[in-house]
Amino acid sequence: MNSRQDQLKALDRLLTIMDELREQCPWDKKQTLQSLRHLTIEETYELGDAILDNNLLEIKKELGDLLLHIIFYAKIGSETKDFDIADVANEICEKLIHRHPHIYGDVVVDNEEDVKRNWENLKLKEGKKSVLEGVPKSLPSMVKASRIQDKVAGVGFDWEKPEQVFEKLKEELEELQHEVKIQDQDKIEAEFGDVFFSMINYARFLKVNPEDALERTNKKFIKRFQYLESKAKENNKALSDMTLAEMDVFWEQAKKI
Repeated sequence: MNSRQDQLKALDRLLTIMDELREQCPWDKKQTLQSLRHLTIEETYELGDAILDNNLLEIKKELGDLLLHIIFYAKIGSETKDFDIADVANEICEKLIHRHPHIYGDVVVDNEEDVKRNWENLKLKEGKKSVLEGVPKSLPSMVKASRIQDKVAGVGFDWEKPEQVFEKLKEELEELQHEVKIQDQDKIEAEFGDVFFSMINYARFLKVNPEDALERTNKKFIKRFQYLESKAKENNKALSDMTLAEMDVFWEQAKKI
């Protein structure tokens, strides 16, 4: 692995390249904080895909792409004299020191839950009106639900046992079924949301990341369906012309691969 000196040298090299691109490249010169936003989101998802695939080479590449965006934003901030990369780094350093009094102070913690609880309490002391203020509005709903539950649990608003959460899930499923029988579409949607929220909460108690779990199933389904498509093609058949029974034969084969 690279030494600390080599790591700092590499970061300095990236800063220099960013300066040159901002001055000389027509595309880079044109970019703003707003124009980069959707690209940053895309890069973040690409990093997430690489992590799910446990592809270390791709993780390294995607981290580089994301790091470039951070440097880019800091460069734009320096041009307006609002902030530069040193301000960005120092800000997070100060936050980490302040939020870890059990490392940089005299606070004693017994476990991870104590750390999370202290973290949220410190944020409230910093002037935040709600522990939920830090949840981005634009987060995908599943990720947002998970973050909401994490944050309120950090201040003690939580179930005590997984069994209690499972009972709540069953209760929400019964309420959903009730609305399905009545056929009130608005209430069906509301109850469906409650079921999803309870499922995500149950996943948290089982120490399962719901986003990762669902994406794992997505990938599994895609792999099996593409196997089905390839087998249909080998038999010169279109899926639309096959019966469900015929398709199920190849589907069961795909499950064994």
